[in-house]
Amino acid sequence: MRTAVPLDDYRAMVGTEVGVSDWVLVDQARIDAFAEVTGDHQFIHVNPELAAQTPFGTTIAHGYLTLSLCSVFAYGAMPAVEGVKMGVNYGLNKVRFMAPVKSGKRVRGRFTLTDVTQRPDTAWQSTVAVTVEIEGETKPALAAEWLTLVYM
Repeated sequence: MRTAVPLDDYRAMVGTEVGVSDWVLVDQARIDAFAEVTGDHQFIHVNPELAAQTPFGTTIAHGYLTLSLCSVFAYGAMPAVEGVKMGVNYGLNKVRFMAPVKSGKRVRGRFTLTDVTQRPDTAWQSTVAVTVEIEGETKPALAAEWLTLVYM
C-alpha cells in the first residue's frame, strides 16, 4: 500500500528523490504480449534467432514497453496525495531511450519530484524526473520528464 501524504508535505518534496520501485522482470512473454497489443512485431523484439545476430545478441523490449512500466513503478514508489479524487497522466516533456532492455532483465523506476503547480481547473500538476534502471548495468534504459495531474 502506498503512503499517502498531505498536499503541503508532497509539495515540500520538490527537488528530492521520492521513491524507487521494486524490480520488474521484462521477459520474452511480456515483450511478445506488448508486440501483440501494439502490432509492433519488429524482429529485434520477437525473433530470438534473428535478434541473436544483432549487436544486442538477444531480443530487446520495445522502448514504449519500458516507458509504459513507469505507471507500475510509480504505484509502488511514489507517495500518494491525501484527498485526491482522481489522478491522470498528462504527458511527457521529454523521453530518451538510452540503453536497450534485453529479454530476461529486470528494471526499476527511480523518481525525483521536480515541480508541483496548481492549475486553474483545481488540478495539481506534478513534474517528475524518472529514470528506469536496468539491474546490473550502469547505463539506464530511459530518462523522462513525466507530467501527471491530480484532482482534489
